[in-house]
Amino acid sequence: MYPYYRQLYLIYRFPTESYYLYHRNTYICLKLSSLRMGKTEIIQMDTVDKYNKLFGLETLHPLVSVVDLSEATCYPTHFTINYGVYALFLKEVKCGEIRYGRQIYDYQEGTITSFAPGQISEIDMPEGTKPMARGILFHPDLIKGTSLGQEIKSYSFFSYNSNEALHLSEDEKGIILDCLTKIKMELIHPIDKLSKRLIARNIQLLLDYCMRFYNRQFITRTKTNKDVLTRFESLLDDYFQNEKPKTAGIPSVRYFAEKVFLSPNYFGDLIKKETGKTPQEYIQAQIIGTAKNMLLETNKTVCQIADELGFQYSQHFNRVFKKNVGITPNEFRKQQTA
Repeated sequence: MYPYYRQLYLIYRFPTESYYLYHRNTYICLKLSSLRMGKTEIIQMDTVDKYNKLFGLETLHPLVSVVDLSEATCYPTHFTINYGVYALFLKEVKCGEIRYGRQIYDYQEGTITSFAPGQISEIDMPEGTKPMARGILFHPDLIKGTSLGQEIKSYSFFSYNSNEALHLSEDEKGIILDCLTKIKMELIHPIDKLSKRLIARNIQLLLDYCMRFYNRQFITRTKTNKDVLTRFESLLDDYFQNEKPKTAGIPSVRYFAEKVFLSPNYFGDLIKKETGKTPQEYIQAQIIGTAKNMLLETNKTVCQIADELGFQYSQHFNRVFKKNVGITPNEFRKQQTA
């Protein structure tokens, strides 16, 4: 299962643990298992059938479902989901809000949003609003033993956060809807020995297109990306110009992502697309540059320098320095001062 991809600050209210759903012309009461976090009660969405029953939709396959919320027979207005399945939705009109932690998802008309097992979201739709979204849900068991199962973690957008939804052009929306249609056709087709492979491959095709469109979005948001990069470089400089490494240790990518209000994966992908280098490479370059200055401009020992740069052990600092520079810190100091 996927780990929690985002820091979730849950300040939700969820008043009931019973849902009265209209499904196949019969009122049923579905007691959903819940995860208690204080007063919060969260739907454990560990099967696609639970999602379908929440909206009164038919389940054609136990592990995968192509959903069209315009066909829903019931419309819950406020609910919180702890996903146990993968989910990806194309929003066709703005009809409500998705909250992720304390922030509102960037979820306008013509956007793609996605969720992975372990993620939690709160959905809030106005009374009388009919949702207009299409998408897919699939259980992790569906992709076990497939190429998609081996590559699922490479689809980093599953761990993107608020303000990071994928905005589509009309042509791109057409491609996404075509992919969903092909998957739906496989679900309607009688199951045979090729069914699982074809369904998984079509889902992978859908996700590949999403990756392509996200790459396009990184390019079209160049100004915003430049602002993030500039802020990151400034934060990185500030971090190593004071005593923060000594007290807080070597900074993580998450630390800087939170400072610019992005999820770690989105932040990492943005920096990589913009510069060709990962945030980790930026951090390490800053460490090496600062270490070189300290070796040449001070009389501090290697142990003292390692400590001030946030390393718990000087041996670790020696290994990192030699890996990047080709020689040890002491050798570098002797070579430069000879």
